[in-house]
Amino acid sequence: MLGLMSGTSLDGLDIVDCSYIFKNNEWKFSIHSSDSIPYSNALKTKLKQSPDFSARKLLQLDKELGLFFAKSVNQFIEDKSISKEKINAIASHGHTIFHQPELGYTYQIGCGDTIAYHTKLTVINDFRQKDVVAGGQGAPLVPIGDQLLFHNDADAFLNIGGFANCSYSHLGKTIAFDICPANLPLNRITQRIGLEFDKDGQLARKGNVDKDNLRELNNITFYKEKAPKSLGTEWLDATFSPLLSIFPSLEDQLATITEHIAVQIGNTLNEIEPPRTYVTGGGTKNKYLIERIKHNTSTELIIPSIELIDYKEAIIFGFLGALYLAKKKNTLASVTGAIKDSTGGVLHIP
Repeated sequence: MLGLMSGTSLDGLDIVDCSYIFKNNEWKFSIHSSDSIPYSNALKTKLKQSPDFSARKLLQLDKELGLFFAKSVNQFIEDKSISKEKINAIASHGHTIFHQPELGYTYQIGCGDTIAYHTKLTVINDFRQKDVVAGGQGAPLVPIGDQLLFHNDADAFLNIGGFANCSYSHLGKTIAFDICPANLPLNRITQRIGLEFDKDGQLARKGNVDKDNLRELNNITFYKEKAPKSLGTEWLDATFSPLLSIFPSLEDQLATITEHIAVQIGNTLNEIEPPRTYVTGGGTKNKYLIERIKHNTSTELIIPSIELIDYKEAIIFGFLGALYLAKKKNTLASVTGAIKDSTGGVLHIP
């Protein structure tokens, strides 16, 4: 299986070639190869602006992104000398444009038929839609992979991407939810000065935390809500960003938001009380953020290999595709709040 992941941080398209085997009543996986293909500046700009596009322009971008995914997959297959005959399917998360499950919709672009046609491979995408129809959040979807692929590695799982989310087991059920914004607001700030991100949190480390603004951010009502719950860029723009005060310096703003992220993650982990927490996602590389999370919680943070930090979500979306082909449930109602578990995804034949 090939797993494709494009996150809200707009780092690019992550691709993994994985095998998934069910043996001795347990799922195992093997990574054969992986890569991340950056977006061009033009495509990145379109993705940033896409929530404000007209329907016609958004449909065009859906096809354009699907073609980019297809060309990236074909190049990946060539570069890694992969035999297409060994690939059962491509499982693509797509790129989220809208996510408002409370209004009954979620929307990811990256046309599945375009990918299938240009790669000559079967494609499974649109994994979130069925769960939203069933009354769920359509997110997060990764926890079933945490439960079935990584359960021996830790007691809870934290992903720090555009948003931070976690999953854990409680009384035999998998519980998961979004915690707070993470890389997305931090990257938006550094991009004002031409930096894609704050490497190692070096700028935030130099800043001073604005305690009044920190208090205001920590009082956002979302943090008091019970799971299941999820976040999207619409929420970030409407609720989070307007609370950001005018700071003396960019460093102070980064320091305050970093501390906010660390506090919210720390509060969540302290409530769950897992002995060990497995941490992945781009934010894991932010040394200062990890230091602040450690300061705010007593759980042991387990940092895996760089390949797993970077590609765990793509690995799990490949796994969702494998579960789809095996006609097994790949979306958990205990996580999303849907009426029942479901097998999410739409099949595209080349």
